[in-house]
Amino acid sequence: MDSVTSEQRQTLRSTADNGLKIVIVGGFGVGKTTLVRSVSEIRPLNTEETMTQAGEGVDDTAGVGGKSATTVAFDFGRISLDTHNVLYLFGAPGQERFWFLWDRLFSGTLGAVVLVDTRRLADSWYAIDRLEHHGTPFVVACNDFGGPAHTPAQIREALDLADEVPLVFCDARSRESSKQVLISLVEHLRTVVAPATPPVPQPIPEPTP
Repeated sequence: MDSVTSEQRQTLRSTADNGLKIVIVGGFGVGKTTLVRSVSEIRPLNTEETMTQAGEGVDDTAGVGGKSATTVAFDFGRISLDTHNVLYLFGAPGQERFWFLWDRLFSGTLGAVVLVDTRRLADSWYAIDRLEHHGTPFVVACNDFGGPAHTPAQIREALDLADEVPLVFCDARSRESSKQVLISLVEHLRTVVAPATPPVPQPIPEPTP
């Protein structure tokens, strides 16, 4: 896992005046906290709590039997794009009993990343459904857990993804890989927003005498 140096953990610049909000969503144990932690330039805020026997029979831990902690509110991280623009990352809780928080996290969101464990594709359906319901642009990122290989076409079919939704592969433990996921989202947002932006009126040239 790539480390973040102390030089990269800078305080927020006083000149930063635009905050852009991105939400990381997905099923339980797909690596949302790991992605925020790996790419954030500040020490991320985590709301992880130890999983106890009280959650047995409530939380579906199939496929993530080795997981010992879970996010109970959200994760928060930050990336400075330049001196005036800052990207705020919010990692949503994955367990079904915390899904009621998602709609509030989506408020004011520029776009989202749906993080997927290809061994448990069905766990991502709810996240995609809610984003489509809110009309929030998103990309799908398949986190590498070493499971059986699936082609992009197979994953698209399983998730019923529209052709225009980008599908990328990543390792959420890697800072560089996680950055590429966010870059894919930003590029997607440009294609979504650009057609909706009215063209700038051009001056009518004077007739040639």
